[in-house]
Amino acid sequence: MNYVYLKRLYAKRAELEAKLELHDARYCFGEEEVDDGTDSDLRQRLSEIADEIAALESGRAAKAS
Repeated sequence: MNYVYLKRLYAKRAELEAKLELHDARYCFGEEEVDDGTDSDLRQRLSEIADEIAALESGRAAKAS
């Protein structure tokens, strides 16, 4: 198990979540330039990272059994 890689994925996920929260807040306050596809791009990247983390964690859990 590559714990350094998994740790980087956790950090990247946190970074993307923070960017998405900021993007959502800007949208709530009515900024015009917010609806540029950034929302869907961030959500897609978060989904990909979440899937990769889940795969690594399930592999780790299987090895621990």
